[in-house]
Amino acid sequence: MPARFLPLADVAETLAISSAQAYALVRSGELPAIKVGGRGQWRVEESQLEAYIERMYAQTRESAQTAQQGTRSS
Repeated sequence: MPARFLPLADVAETLAISSAQAYALVRSGELPAIKVGGRGQWRVEESQLEAYIERMYAQTRESAQTAQQGTRSS
């Protein structure tokens, strides 16, 4: 059974970003996560990571469409 929660290192690897960038996403609230354990290790639920990725795809599509519309009206 796959893990439900991922450590930030795995999130960073999945998104091809640094651990510091993954931490910043969590701290800003852009990527929902929980703190677990005595040392307060951050964990991201796999479904939350997938939802974040989908939001980023949607945001990128919207940006591309807006940019494309801007070049057509020029």
